[in-house]
Amino acid sequence: MQQPTPDQPLLDELNQASMGRLPGLLGMRVTAAEPGRVEARIDLQPHHLAPNGYLHAATVVALADTCCGYGATISRPEGATGFTTIELKTNFLGTVLEGVIECTARLVHGGRTTQVWDAEVRDAAGRTLALFRCTQLLLYPRA
Repeated sequence: MQQPTPDQPLLDELNQASMGRLPGLLGMRVTAAEPGRVEARIDLQPHHLAPNGYLHAATVVALADTCCGYGATISRPEGATGFTTIELKTNFLGTVLEGVIECTARLVHGGRTTQVWDAEVRDAAGRTLALFRCTQLLLYPRA
């Protein structure tokens, strides 16, 4: 079975949107994107760690939340002009000190007013480091 070809213009657009913003400053790279699904990764550097030497929780949350946010952007229903996060939760299951962390975000509910996204953050060996869920409120122009 042939793997789908990544939508390079979409990947370029999302990665360009990260530049000069938190995802770009963290070194996040979107590696796959389509409505309902986004993948990205961060090559860990010392600035991704907390003062205690472990992976900073905010690094993991930023990766997962950005994947879900980009997913919400490319999965908006017709007429929606944007979104805002109204809830998020993360369960941390492990950590790494070096290497790569990768995230896959999936749309689990795509309504007219809200979207719910689940994301899994893994290490390079595929071990789950965190489970993330967020709810996005879809925004529409005022009448």
